[in-house]
Amino acid sequence: MAVVGLIVHQGRPEAAAAARELSLWLDAEGHRVRMPPEEAEAASFGHLAAGRAHFAEGLDAVVTLGGDGSILRAVELVGESGVPILGVNYGRIGYLTEVAPADAHSAIDRVLAGDHGIEERMLLTVEFGDPEPGSARSSRRRFLALNEAVVERPAASYALRLGVSFDGEHFTVYAADGLIVATPTGSTAYALAAGGPVVDPTHRALLITPVSPHMLFDRSLVVDDGTRVQLEVLSDRGAVLSVDGRRLAGLEQHDVVVCGASPRPARLVTFGARRFHQVLKTKFGLNDR
Repeated sequence: MAVVGLIVHQGRPEAAAAARELSLWLDAEGHRVRMPPEEAEAASFGHLAAGRAHFAEGLDAVVTLGGDGSILRAVELVGESGVPILGVNYGRIGYLTEVAPADAHSAIDRVLAGDHGIEERMLLTVEFGDPEPGSARSSRRRFLALNEAVVERPAASYALRLGVSFDGEHFTVYAADGLIVATPTGSTAYALAAGGPVVDPTHRALLITPVSPHMLFDRSLVVDDGTRVQLEVLSDRGAVLSVDGRRLAGLEQHDVVVCGASPRPARLVTFGARRFHQVLKTKFGLNDR
């Protein structure tokens, strides 16, 4: 018997219908199914709901029914547990989803039989809050990102000033609409729209890309995955922190966000070689000649 988690894109009725069908099939095969409460409600399977704190416990695999955003949600829920994630594509052509809906049954059978490959993707750790004991501010919080962390201005009326340090050594002050710290996987997400480089997603590095910089130095930086990147809010009107598209907190002047590479990667299920350059060609309509 295996324990399988299902993540469902709640805005796609066909994904919710597939979740119901897969749940019944897996149950008939003698397996246990678990869903986050929101997905269980969307699929009308409330008895399968498991809270965020316990969702990853004992899971043998996670199956996402949606697009790349559903993969991000799976990473948010299973964290650094090492649970393999299989993406069933109910979105457009994605960078992360692996199989078509018609192949879901056979793909899940192969995953549970161990007949699959694993592609490891670097995760980004994001820490913020006051670490000082006895502080009236909230204690330090830690999150994971598969794509990126973004510190940006909360309003469009001014440029944000962010002090950037590497391993505690001051580098420079950026004046920009925001600053993105991305993984190689995230190099094709927000960082790409901001003009950052495209990096092979199996590489390990940190990408620092300014958003609409108001300064002469407007280039992205690619630094070693052992580097700890510190972002200090210098603007007196504060900033906003988002991780993988989720707004997590408002930041005040002198608040610090620290980003680094997790030693434990996300583990994405693959069947055969997944050639990243071919995915890029398809996404961007690149010509062969």
